[in-house]
Amino acid sequence: MIRTLLISFIFISTNVISSDDNQTIKYIFSTNNTNQLVMDIEAALARAQSSQGIIPEWAANEITAKADVKYMPQVEINKENELVRHRLVSRLNVWKRSLDLGAEEYLHFGATTVDIFDTVLVLQVKQSIDILLESLLDIESQLLALTKNHIDTYMVGRTIGQHALPMTFGKKTSTWLAENRRNIERLKTVEIKINQSVILKGAVGTYLGLGEMAIETEELMAKELGLSKPYIADWHGIRDVFAEYALTLALISKSFGRIGDELTLLQMTEIGETLENLGFKAIGSSTMPHKKNPRGPGNLINYSRIIPRYAEIILDDMVNSFERDQPRSDVSIKDISITSELMINTAKKLFEELEVDKEQMRKNLDMTKGLILSQRVTFFLADKIGKDTADKVMHDVSMKALEDNITLKKAIKDNDKISIYFSELELDRLLNPETYIGLAIEQTKLVIQDIESKR
Repeated sequence: MIRTLLISFIFISTNVISSDDNQTIKYIFSTNNTNQLVMDIEAALARAQSSQGIIPEWAANEITAKADVKYMPQVEINKENELVRHRLVSRLNVWKRSLDLGAEEYLHFGATTVDIFDTVLVLQVKQSIDILLESLLDIESQLLALTKNHIDTYMVGRTIGQHALPMTFGKKTSTWLAENRRNIERLKTVEIKINQSVILKGAVGTYLGLGEMAIETEELMAKELGLSKPYIADWHGIRDVFAEYALTLALISKSFGRIGDELTLLQMTEIGETLENLGFKAIGSSTMPHKKNPRGPGNLINYSRIIPRYAEIILDDMVNSFERDQPRSDVSIKDISITSELMINTAKKLFEELEVDKEQMRKNLDMTKGLILSQRVTFFLADKIGKDTADKVMHDVSMKALEDNITLKKAIKDNDKISIYFSELELDRLLNPETYIGLAIEQTKLVIQDIESKR
């Protein structure tokens, strides 16, 4: 159901791989790359066992030399699988036909299928994380530039959909920037655990069948694959690291979903503070030529709904019976990884096309006719007549301004109780929104400085 929703939402096939697509997550999970990873792992195992004297060095050399998918054609695997009905044995049988000198006798020596495919998945997730991190760093660069460019772009700060207080657009995007950095750090933390998840523990996770030096063999195999010292405890039926990976991607999707939702609102006709520039020829509606419908923001919202559903499936797969029940979420791990790349690429394109209307932002600050500065005036009056009295009087004055559709300045001047405390110059100063943004600029500069120190 989830996959059907995704395909109907965005017309991208995850099954067709082009020759120039080998740097994408879609390729990482392709049949061709999966077969190559199986061979890489088996060759790494052979080299590890050779260094321990478990199998001959010449056999490990032959296996390594032939660890290339050209020796494992998928067409032949499919034919073999019709006979043996086993996903790994069919692959190994095809590969063995190319091995010389009897090296096939030492291929997959003492190992079990689930360990090989678990390690394939570990490598695929690691490669996916590397791509996702690189893209999140690209987005960080985009958000840094956006924040610096708008550090003093004045706009309305809104709470619960209402005008609240003045702020800057740079302050807003600095929160996106900081959240994106936290997501980078979350993904890096997961990667550390993925790097420790190479597994070679045998049928029930006791290393049985791999010999007395099995723990060292596992460590050596991990080193051959460029990964860290593996966890000693068996995790095959537990899947918590994969669940953490999925939940991290779900968190990231919600971050982008929130940004997408906000940019959808900011692009509303009534607000018009940002615009996704899709080009002059882009069609917003087939029947309403004037419309400029947001594309990227809406897509981010949809991704933020789809990705957490995949994460739920992967989280549920932590519930498995006994030592080594058969996990069932490998396809969902593939789907969540590919979809997360699509989401992040959508975000990158959106930030590239995003236009900010500074004039409209400044114009919207005056929409309430000065009422957005009522807090400031209240603080000023508190020193004159006391805080509680100032709160009450300014509430009445503000309501009067709203009811009579007049400026706050006029409402103040019309009120005999408080007008005596303001000169014309003082009132103009207090009602200038550009001078009442708190520490927004200083705060934004500190966020930029913090992010740049971590790059």
